Amino acid sequence: MNCSTDSEQKSNGRKIDFGFDFGSLHSHTLPWLLLPEQAICSPTEKVTQLHFFFHDTISGKDPSAVLVARLDFTTAFNNTPIPFGSVFATDDPITVGPNLRSGVIGSAQGLWASTGQDVLDLVVYWDIGFTKGKFNGSSISILSRDPITQPERELAVVGGRGKFRMAKGVAKLKSYLADFSTGDAIVECNVTVIHH
Repeated sequence: MNCSTDSEQKSNGRKIDFGFDFGSLHSHTLPWLLLPEQAICSPTEKVTQLHFFFHDTISGKDPSAVLVARLDFTTAFNNTPIPFGSVFATDDPITVGPNLRSGVIGSAQGLWASTGQDVLDLVVYWDIGFTKGKFNGSSISILSRDPITQPERELAVVGGRGKFRMAKGVAKLKSYLADFSTGDAIVECNVTVIHH
């Protein structure tokens, strides 16, 4: 993409020309941000691509998600492990690959609630904290609707800390394994994080 006009950013009514073509710049973490649909170039933001799996386990004797609230009357999806109105606390392991033995690199701690009456949907809040590698001690925050019956979905990255301070972005989730009889799932995550 030619950034001759895209490389101009408005500042106090003036245009600033950064003087080079962003179209030839390639990196997993970009020192300059260019979003073609918005034509913005910012010298203070980076884009980082993350790929990992999380393991949400409700069943068994060592679950990573536990029920903390449930209605005491019949609701939608009452015949599932996650009926409408249920709230779960999570401490899901984050791994490099779909197998737990592939290497735990962090955890997704937070809450999710079953919020769909017509379709089995969740609203999730996770703080995805990394405990290994170059992002050790940093995290991203996700707060979004998760339509879990869809094989692929998009969730909003709304914040972060450490190396992901002031984060925003999108997490693309894909069900790797979903057992609706137990509520257990392994989910692949491809996350684009825009941060300072």
